[in-house]
Amino acid sequence: MRAISQDVLGGPDVLKVIEKDRPEPGPTEVLVRVHAAGVNPTDWKHRASGLYLGQPPFVLGWELSGVVEATGVGVTLHKPGDEVFGMLTYPQGAGAYAEYVTAPSRRFVRKPANLDHVQAAALPLAAQTAWQALVDTAGLGNGQRVLIHAAAGGVGHLAVQIAKARGAYVIGTASEPKHALLRELGADEPIDYRSTDFAEAVRDVDVVLDTIGGDYGPRSVRTMRPGGVIVTITPRDVRVPEDAGVRSEVLLVEPDHATMKAIAALAGAGRLRAEIDTVLPLEEAARAHERGETGRTTGKIVLTVA
Repeated sequence: MRAISQDVLGGPDVLKVIEKDRPEPGPTEVLVRVHAAGVNPTDWKHRASGLYLGQPPFVLGWELSGVVEATGVGVTLHKPGDEVFGMLTYPQGAGAYAEYVTAPSRRFVRKPANLDHVQAAALPLAAQTAWQALVDTAGLGNGQRVLIHAAAGGVGHLAVQIAKARGAYVIGTASEPKHALLRELGADEPIDYRSTDFAEAVRDVDVVLDTIGGDYGPRSVRTMRPGGVIVTITPRDVRVPEDAGVRSEVLLVEPDHATMKAIAALAGAGRLRAEIDTVLPLEEAARAHERGETGRTTGKIVLTVA
């Protein structure tokens, strides 16, 4: 089967097409023929540094949509021919940049009929990150105020929709040209970070989702109510003062069957959709990484495989 691999750490140019043996599903696993794979910032961070994967060779990619080809012993949730989408074990289970993957069956759920494989592949990692930050960690609920940074980005634009589905008042930072999209997705108050200091313009926030890091954490504290929760997904950049009067949490996403079912339900009901920035074939993974690393994407980048 075809896959994208690398022999050394480095820039996008280290990614190359290889041939490798098709995996076989073990007990409780499914073999999925990949139709599309989502591309995320964690992909190019691992490509450049190894991060949690260590030294190459390895195949990147954690989120995908495809069709079940075979099942291992003990699998009851899925059958061959089922269209599924989901996320591989993070971070050790990378491998979605390939024609086939194997993974525990409960990493996947049925793909809603109203989504094609490209749309479905853009959801699992990014939407689970948003859900686990806002719902599981912060307990965001009806009537609360949430501030989402990089609200038009891969995680951010899904977080906006999840927050609205929870009944929250949504404030999102993004450049002004992206404000129309944010309003379309449900944001109540877009903030242009280029012309407005959000730390001065926003007040009484219950929850902050920090997808940027750096000084965004301590600056966001100034917008929050006492007892609020700030969740960051950039653990190396956490600098929230201990005496800030808010709870600070660092989130590393985990694949979770219940979360994927909730995401599938929202997407199937038309309440959660991925904005697709770029679609490229598998062999152009390097171009996908180059595009992502510009920091100018809106929504998600997806590789088509089958």
